[in-house]
Amino acid sequence: MALNPTTENDLDRLHRLARRMDYAFRIPLLGVRLGWDSILGLVPGVGDALALAPAGYIIKEAHRMGASSTVLGRMGANVGIDLVIGAIPLIGDLFDIGWKANTRNVALLSDHLADRSVALDVATGRLSSDQPRLRG
Repeated sequence: MALNPTTENDLDRLHRLARRMDYAFRIPLLGVRLGWDSILGLVPGVGDALALAPAGYIIKEAHRMGASSTVLGRMGANVGIDLVIGAIPLIGDLFDIGWKANTRNVALLSDHLADRSVALDVATGRLSSDQPRLRG
């Protein structure tokens, strides 16, 4: 059973937000991608706090979409690590380029929803479209 269209649309919207926050720009000679999270983190004090808003929104949407407390805890830990290490001048800015907490969190949510969908299929006895059918 695939995710319902509303859930897929919500997940796509969160993927787009995470891409903007983590991969919006490419540094030409280095080939490194960074997003608004990394750029906002360059502003002392206020930048890391501003970058929390989209991260918090992703977690709020994950809760609304039915993520388990374990998944929400892992998402919170990702944001917490990003916030704590990101607050260290220069080292935190370099860390932000590699950590990509928003992308990690959307991936956690996506995996959770896919696993839950498969578990529901097994519980209801439905086969997904990618499983072979037996011929009689």
